[in-house]
Amino acid sequence: MSCRRSEALAFSLVTEINQAMARLVDIWDSIGIMEDQRVERMQTVKKHIDGLLHSMIKEEEALRNCIKTGIITSQKQLDTLCLELGLEPYKLEEDLTVLQVEKNLRFRVESLLKEKNERLRELSDLKKQDEELCVTLCATPYYIPSGSVPSRTQLQELQEHVKKLGKEKESRVKVFSGLREDIRSLMDEMGHEPESSLERESICPDSDIFLLTHDNIKALKLLLSQLEMKKESLISARDKLKERATSLWNRLSCPEPEGEAFREAAMSTLSDDIRRWRGYVEHLEELQMAQLEEVVDKVRQELVVLWDKCMLGPEQKELFSVHFCDDHYTEELLALHDNELLRMKAFYEAAQPILEDLEKWKRNWALFQEFERKAADPNRFSNRGGSLLKESKDRAKVQKLLLKVEEELRSRVEVWEKNQGTSFLVQGQRIMDFISSKWEEHRLQKDKEKNERMTKKTETSQFKTPTKRALGSTHTTPIPNKIKKMPNMPAPRTATMSNTSSASSSGSSTTFVCVPGRPQLSAKRNKTTEASSGPHVPLQEFNSDKKPVPISYSAFTSELSRKANTDAFLNSTVKDML
Repeated sequence: MSCRRSEALAFSLVTEINQAMARLVDIWDSIGIMEDQRVERMQTVKKHIDGLLHSMIKEEEALRNCIKTGIITSQKQLDTLCLELGLEPYKLEEDLTVLQVEKNLRFRVESLLKEKNERLRELSDLKKQDEELCVTLCATPYYIPSGSVPSRTQLQELQEHVKKLGKEKESRVKVFSGLREDIRSLMDEMGHEPESSLERESICPDSDIFLLTHDNIKALKLLLSQLEMKKESLISARDKLKERATSLWNRLSCPEPEGEAFREAAMSTLSDDIRRWRGYVEHLEELQMAQLEEVVDKVRQELVVLWDKCMLGPEQKELFSVHFCDDHYTEELLALHDNELLRMKAFYEAAQPILEDLEKWKRNWALFQEFERKAADPNRFSNRGGSLLKESKDRAKVQKLLLKVEEELRSRVEVWEKNQGTSFLVQGQRIMDFISSKWEEHRLQKDKEKNERMTKKTETSQFKTPTKRALGSTHTTPIPNKIKKMPNMPAPRTATMSNTSSASSSGSSTTFVCVPGRPQLSAKRNKTTEASSGPHVPLQEFNSDKKPVPISYSAFTSELSRKANTDAFLNSTVKDML
């Protein structure tokens, strides 16, 4: 359709030229212009038309060349942009005119230029944020080569990097704010004035004075820990002053007005509170100097109480007895007593777990001895209602508890002696020696009671009147049928005893059964000790340089049980014989 329109226009152009020439000829005819002049004039017309057409052709050719040049330039720009933006090369459609090619290339270049500018602008904004955050956090900026256009992936990674740094900044700001607030609060509580630049900066209201670096966080944490330690030190100093003031107040029996300081509220800062208590202690110490004799005597009373709590022996007390008996009251003597009191308080505090365990052992030891006393009472067998069973269970429970407490004491004493580098003494003895001596005393007491019973039984049997038989009877009295032979018990022995009152008249003799006594404890003990090396033996390891304890606790309890069974058997046998 466009071709037909252009052909019609060209035909109309030729027609109009012909009409114009015919009109010129008519004009020339009417004027009377000669042929030569007409030819000349027509050549002029032809020249004008040719010049116009040539000029137009020239312009159009220049336009065509310009379009071709633009296509080449656009193609180059497009290739460069695709390379910078990381895109695939642009491919033109086929069968396009030069003008269409130029238009497509031009639009594509404009689109890619716009995308390039957007990426560079976004990169600039993100890099600015990244640099600010990295300076604040002392972090490494995200690397993108300078002068290059970032890809979409790089921009996304940079955006995530900036977001991560932003969250890290918020976290560090929170930590910094908390640390600075804690430091400020501690300084206010202690009444501490900033001494270093770090302390001054830490309480400065300007929040941007610190770079949010890990080193600065560590420095603030270290400062906070130092201030906390100082606070603990101040509290300890205040408590010691308060304790000292309380001790002095109690020693001096001060009147009520003097004790008003104890009821006063704490000062606004620890430093002020310490100054107040220090002044009060100095005041009481001045009063103390005026009552030296009374004060020293009270300190001595406190020492006696502590010595008893720590169970010191005479040898341990003797170290301080020179000063304890000194009646020349001076400040130096008071200082010696105060130092000894402090030393004993520190010792009691350190040894309190061991002393508490020892008190626990002594309570259970008293219960055990009470059970032993009850076990030796023959009247207990007449008691009914299950009391013997309950007593047996309670006794076994106390025995187990004694073993457990002794083991705890052993382990605690080992640790204490290892840490202190000295022996733990109770009444002048090592603590396990003390326990072993108690067991040995108990064993000796049981042996003594046993021997007394055996002696009493022997004396009783000697004064018994033998049963008389008919004259001339010479047969022996048979052993009562009720006597049963128990396992591990020796067979009864028969003994002939002359009757002095009738020997001259009848010449007869009387035979009676003599029930053998229990085996010697020492023999039984030696067998038990040799047979068992595992049972609990108090302080055998602690007394390697002393004589071993002759009997173990388990052997001791088994011996007691064996004794009870033997006593029951003997009582039954003797009753049957009588």
